[in-house]
Amino acid sequence: MSTRRYVVIGAGAVGGVVAAQLSLNGHDVLLVARGEHGKRIAADGLLIRRPAGAELVPLEVAAGPSEVRLHRADVLVLAVKTQDAESAIAEWAWQPVYADSGGAGSGNEVGTAAELPLLTLQNGRATEDVALRRFARVYGTTVGIAASFLSPGEIVSPSVNPVGVFWIGRYPAGSDELQDQIVADFNHSDLGAFSVTDIQATKAAKLLGNLQHNGVDVLEGSAADKARARTLIRDEALAVLAAAGVPLPPGGVLDHGDLTLDIQPVEGHDHRGSSTWQSFARGVSNEVDFLHGEIVLLARKHGVAAPYSERLQHLLNARHLEHRRSVSALLDPELGWIPAS
Repeated sequence: MSTRRYVVIGAGAVGGVVAAQLSLNGHDVLLVARGEHGKRIAADGLLIRRPAGAELVPLEVAAGPSEVRLHRADVLVLAVKTQDAESAIAEWAWQPVYADSGGAGSGNEVGTAAELPLLTLQNGRATEDVALRRFARVYGTTVGIAASFLSPGEIVSPSVNPVGVFWIGRYPAGSDELQDQIVADFNHSDLGAFSVTDIQATKAAKLLGNLQHNGVDVLEGSAADKARARTLIRDEALAVLAAAGVPLPPGGVLDHGDLTLDIQPVEGHDHRGSSTWQSFARGVSNEVDFLHGEIVLLARKHGVAAPYSERLQHLLNARHLEHRRSVSALLDPELGWIPAS
């Protein structure tokens, strides 16, 4: 087992599962979790509800960087949502790093956190550039996972063998020895992982998948209408990405190799929606501006149209349009974000 410690910043569905799996398989893990969620994990452990039954995973927990003594062997894993990434990066980047993991206050600082490796587990394409402004070693991480976080102290993980799939690569491109070691640690922990050299392409492919499902999941409408909306959104996004020169893997899809997310029923859990749907269900901020907003940004920069992503941004972000959150409003501009007279 390596001397690496994984400091997982954010204890939502992705961060919680990653921390639990690494810890269960003998890796040194510190989970950064705030609020009632963090308090429950610190007191009782993280409850992971799986198809085979519930499992309580003891984890070391800190509420924030002031409670963490960083050292040279640490790997930071940024698992907050995209909309929270910049503030988290700014909060952590300039924390002191010590030569060893001894008691706080011994005064042997040897650098700052910005010199440590940082894995970015966010959807979209925005986080890596924000991170690279401060962190010298950024490892973009594309995540495929079916986990859900809806209640404090508890996460549902319905996939088995593996519990998630991860594509990890140096940003903006390339690979190195540490990347391969991290991939090995993930695979050792039933977190199916691939080492890639084209992380920007895999991020763009994941974005296409998010665009088809995350926002549409929140809207009311028939299955047929949602299927039509997903096709229109994908076609629009492909045209925008092409105009912007954004690379995609062959076929515009992620290569899963021989790994398959086998999603099984979990007792008492209705697996209804994406991470965006979960955000709306919990009444917290959402990442729509970094999914559909990414397409809108690229379209405006390169002089092409993206009416479906633009309309979806309005429908999901404008409070006064909540009553119009339907697929028909997305598909029919006459029923879009323009308020009724």
